[in-house]
Amino acid sequence: MNLIKDFKEEFTLSDKSIWFSDSYDLETINARGKGTLVEHVDIVVTEKGPNFLVGTMPVDERTVQPARILHGGASCVLAESLGSIAANMVIDPQKSVAVGLSITASHIRPGLNGTRVTGKAVAQHIGSKTQVWDIEITNEQGKLVCTSKLTMAIIDKP
Repeated sequence: MNLIKDFKEEFTLSDKSIWFSDSYDLETINARGKGTLVEHVDIVVTEKGPNFLVGTMPVDERTVQPARILHGGASCVLAESLGSIAANMVIDPQKSVAVGLSITASHIRPGLNGTRVTGKAVAQHIGSKTQVWDIEITNEQGKLVCTSKLTMAIIDKP
């Protein structure tokens, strides 16, 4: 039995939602980023699906390296932000919080200055103590810029 495969099929082939509440709309989701790194680098969540979130980030003076291409760390910021937002939307916010445990990233091609990149975070594992999210970041032509895997720890709310 392949649990990840079963999970993917269950949620990608159906309209079942993994979200804890139906009240998470884009305005509410984006409002939570005010006054944080998410706002500073202008990450905007643009779509919520049954088991995924999509968001964008500009490639500009806030997110480029000296070569004027997307900084790999900025790609990780987009990936972890989308995965973290999504992970916290799956759990009961009165009882728990999801925090980053591990992130890996493979940078495939540069994001060009003056464009926007788009990230899509898709749930791979939703457990009671951990979650795993795959995040793909693409350029405006839909070509892969970065692929990332984010593991989240679910802890009791402090």
